[in-house]
Amino acid sequence: MKWLRKKKNNHQPSISLEQERAEKLAELGAQLWALRQEQGLSLEQVVVSTRISRRLLQAIEEGNLTELPEPIYIQGLIRQFAEALGLNGVEFSGTFPISSAQVNPQGMGNTSPLSQLRPIHLYFLYIFLIVCSVNGLSQLLNNAVLQANNSQNQPSPKQKSVVKPEIAQLKESVKVQPISDTLSGVKQGQAVQIGVTLKASSWIRVVADGKTEFEGILPEGTHRIWKAQKQLTVKTDNAGGVLMSVNQEKAKEMGEPGKEEEVRIAAKPKF
Repeated sequence: MKWLRKKKNNHQPSISLEQERAEKLAELGAQLWALRQEQGLSLEQVVVSTRISRRLLQAIEEGNLTELPEPIYIQGLIRQFAEALGLNGVEFSGTFPISSAQVNPQGMGNTSPLSQLRPIHLYFLYIFLIVCSVNGLSQLLNNAVLQANNSQNQPSPKQKSVVKPEIAQLKESVKVQPISDTLSGVKQGQAVQIGVTLKASSWIRVVADGKTEFEGILPEGTHRIWKAQKQLTVKTDNAGGVLMSVNQEKAKEMGEPGKEEEVRIAAKPKF
């Protein structure tokens, strides 16, 4: 009877680390979705408060592990998402397994006495330090980009009084139409110029005459101008958060909020 009982125990199913992560992500994502719906928040509003792309937030809610980065970064994204909804982000995201130490040990034979005696609070402290380090590095990079943009966009004393009212006027505009690929407003033989003003923090890439002039995240309120002799291409992951003007014409939204959009403006050739 002892032999039969031992053989039965050896066949208890064990849960793989990947399966444990998928099940936990589905559970946490469903809780975040329900809480967001209860608070009446849209994904675009959460994108603005967390600065996380809509694609990643939607993958978390749907429990889509294949659309997300490494487990340690997934835990950080869950923490930011939870904090945006008023939860304790560290405690909420701490249940997502990032190593084999968090997998349910049912069916496993021997466990190390050291792992059994290890205090659980030390593990959470380790996770907290990693998350803080990642968040701090991200903040430093964002500050560096912001300082670089401010230094490039700093107007001369004669232009200060003109630039500020222009930005204020763009922010106060209510009815704007989406911009599309266009040659209108570009005079024959004239260089192409675009100006963008950020209504919300967005990722942007600008290519001028085949050369990438800028690629990165611009914070809300930023105003930038680029010029090209032949063609300018602008791409963003949040078309509704970017106002664009072509050759100092009236600014228009690039598209719908949270949607990717790419716009090409070419100069008319000389005849």
